[in-house]
Parts: sequence; C-alpha cells; structure tokens
Amino acid sequence: MAQFPERPSAWGGLATLLDTPTKRWAAIAVLLALMIVIPMVFGPYATVIITNALLYTILALGLNIVVGYAGLLDLGYAAFFAVGAYTVGILTTTFGWNFWATIPMAVLAAVVAGIIIGGPTLRLRSDYLAIVTLGFGEIVRITARNLEITGKASGIIGIEQPWLFGWHIARPVDFYYVFLALAIIGIIVSVRLSRSRLGRAWLYVRHDEDAAEAMGIDRVRVKLAAYIIGAIYGSIGGAFFAVNFTAISPQSFSFQQSTLFLMAVILGGMGKIPGVILGAFVVVLGPELLRDLGSWRYLVFALGLLLIMLFRPSGIWPAGAKR
Repeated sequence: MAQFPERPSAWGGLATLLDTPTKRWAAIAVLLALMIVIPMVFGPYATVIITNALLYTILALGLNIVVGYAGLLDLGYAAFFAVGAYTVGILTTTFGWNFWATIPMAVLAAVVAGIIIGGPTLRLRSDYLAIVTLGFGEIVRITARNLEITGKASGIIGIEQPWLFGWHIARPVDFYYVFLALAIIGIIVSVRLSRSRLGRAWLYVRHDEDAAEAMGIDRVRVKLAAYIIGAIYGSIGGAFFAVNFTAISPQSFSFQQSTLFLMAVILGGMGKIPGVILGAFVVVLGPELLRDLGSWRYLVFALGLLLIMLFRPSGIWPAGAKR
C-alpha cells in the first residue's frame, strides 16, 4: 500500500530553521536586539504596553513552574503578586526602607506564605487544590482591603521610585529595560530548572504522582518546591510593579488577574517557555491591538482565543516544538 508523506506543519518548519545550537543562539540574539531597540522605534505608549507584557511574562513564567512543570492548578497566583507589592509598599512608605532592601523581605514573605499555604494543602489533588488556592487568593485581597497598614480599599500611594548607581528608574523606558532584564533572568532560571534533577522530578510528579512516589520521589516536597519558586517569581514581579506605578490597591490583585496569568500559560502551552512568553504577549497586546473596535474588542479577542484553543488545543507552542 502506498504511503503518503505527512503534511508538514508550521512548527516543523520552525524546528528545521532552529535545528542547531548556532541557529538558535543567532535567533535569540536577533530577538534580543529587537527588544532593546523597541523604545527607540515606538512611542512611550507602546513602551508602557510592552512593559506590561514583560511583567506578565515574568509572572507567567512563575506560574508555569507551578502549573506547567509540576502540574498543580493554582487559581490564586495573584496572591503572591500582592504579597510582593504590599511588602515593598509598606516598608518603603511606612518604615522608610530603601527599595532594594525590601526585595529580600518581599521574597521572604512570599516563601513564608507559600509554606503556610502549600505545606498542608499540596497533599490535596485536582479540584481540591484549585479551590484552596482560589480561596487563598481571595483571602489575601480581602485582608489587604480591610487592614489599616495596607491602606484599606484606597491602597498605598506615594511609593518612591528607586535609584541604582545614580540612575533614577522613573521613566517608562527605564522600567521597560528593568522588566526586560527581569524577564531574561526569569527565562534563564526557568530553563535551568527544567533541565535540573528537580525539573525531572516535577515532570514525573505531573504525569503520575503514585509512580513518582514509588520511585522514591517525595511528591509533597517536590510540589512545595515548585509552589515556593513560583511564589518568588510572583513576589518579585509585584515588587517592581509597585514602584513602577508608585501606587497599589486591592483591585490590582483580583481573581481576574490570576485567570489572566493562567490564560497566558495555557494559551501559550503549559511547560513550554517560548509558548508562555507568547501567551503573555497575546493576553496583553491582543486587547490593545483591537482598541479601535471600541466595546467590541473584548468579544473579538475572546473569539480569537476560542479559535486558538480549537485549532491549537496544546497551546501556541505545541508539545512537539523545541524549547
């Protein structure tokens, strides 16, 4: 019987173009050069929007460790985003701390919150874990809305923008390059983690917890490590978000934000770093590119997302694509 060749896919062509380390490094260098010159080519408005996409990239990379690597469904990821932002906001405005000194405290607060919430709840599976994380996200937001030290519903204003070796990070272009640097660091850490022994343990736990435990993997400890590392990503993103906007409020850390972060991960492709980056940019840039449609833009954007999910159910960057 005659056999017909398989129909080539677009991702197969891309894999061919990037089939050697030299080609991949060349593509990365070109992409990085393009990202560096974006503020010089586009105006301040576009720079602010892309800065927001880079922030979403950082947060989506952190959530990807939780959801994509370890297979944990987290519906309250905005809680760690809030922990980082409020830690910086409180320490800088109320206690007069320098911004750079608050970052370790923001990370520590996220780690403590991750242990307190993750320790007892990561023994749960599937829907139960999702419900607990959803409740945690809402508890953090409601707590911030009702405490005096967090400014209640009004939030915290007047957060001072930082200095770094005489460079005052205050303009939109300044924060663009800061978030670009953070995104690059986040990508490097994610790649290293995915190729590490811990990353392989996450993969085993994601596919079959019982088999992983039979192989000697402590599934709770491994999942807790993913949860804490994801929390650190969220807290760092929240810390720089706070000084970028100089003001924060509980509305910035709602359940809607958690769903957007999760949408970026699922839409791009769980566990695939290039896909997560693409997903973050699609979630942020999509509504902006459709702004001329007015009130119809979210409907058109939602239809576009549905089409992507129908034709690319594994995400924009499918399982067979190279990282």
